[in-house]
Parts: sequence; structure tokens; C-alpha cells
Amino acid sequence: MSPERSAPPATVSSVRSAPFSELDPRTAYLLWRLRSEVFVVEQHCPYLDLDGRDLEPQTVHLWVETAEDPGTPLGTLRILQEPDGSTLRIGRVVVAEQHRGAGLAAQLMQAALDQVGERRCVLDAQAHLAHWYARFGFAPSGPEFLEDGIPHVPMTRPATTD
Repeated sequence: MSPERSAPPATVSSVRSAPFSELDPRTAYLLWRLRSEVFVVEQHCPYLDLDGRDLEPQTVHLWVETAEDPGTPLGTLRILQEPDGSTLRIGRVVVAEQHRGAGLAAQLMQAALDQVGERRCVLDAQAHLAHWYARFGFAPSGPEFLEDGIPHVPMTRPATTD
């Protein structure tokens, strides 16, 4: 994903969220199709995107639609609960190629962080986007690694307290 590209501004009608059990079949299909279009086809990474974590009861799917194209997800991400029970993980952050640079990824991230609240949150950023995630309070938390041939950096946003 490349949030830096310049696209015409989109009029966001909504950032929506739901656990798998509340997704209608069409929306679920379109979310996973978008992820496959970008992660498997565009980035040439043949991997099994449907890893079973989408189905976990604590997983929340977020997606953005625009007023120009209601009902069609143009970007998505998911929030997972880590095994420690208190840390959340943001993953599968993606925006359709033709809609990058319009601020949709940032709107999704802000909506996700609003749901994360004060809890600790982690993600694995593609290395060239680590600076982009830093603007949301994430900092590198380990060495760079390769995932599906793409350099990634583990990043953490610490828990906040008042």
C-alpha cells in the first residue's frame, strides 16, 4: 500500500466497522477481494490471506466507503486481539490503488485507533511506510524482517494512561 500517492479527494460517507458475525456476505466478499487485489496480485505475494483470524469473535473489520461509491469498500483494515489478551494488532491495512493519496488510509487508521483507545497496539509495517505509521504514535519495536519478500518493521504504540 502506498498512502503517499496523490488521488483526487474522496468524500467519505462513512468508516464502518463490524465483527465477522455482523458482516453481510457481499461486504465480506468485497473486503477480502480488495485485500487479495492488493496483497496477492499487485504486490505479487502468493499467500493465504484468509488465515482464520478474520473469524475470531474479537476481530473487528473496518472499511471506508465514499459518497461517490456507497456500498463498495475502498479501503479496509482489521483489529485483532493478541494472545496476551490486552494488546491489539492492526493489520491488513489496504486502500484500492486508484483511491490512494486521498486520505482514506489515514481515516481508517484514526477510526481504528479510536476503537483501540488506551490499549497497547502493534502492527507490522511495510518498511517504506514506517514513517507514515509513526504519525499515529507507532515506533519501531524490533529489527526489520522479510514477509513474503517485502521488508517489514514491527511497530508498537504503547498503552496510554491519564
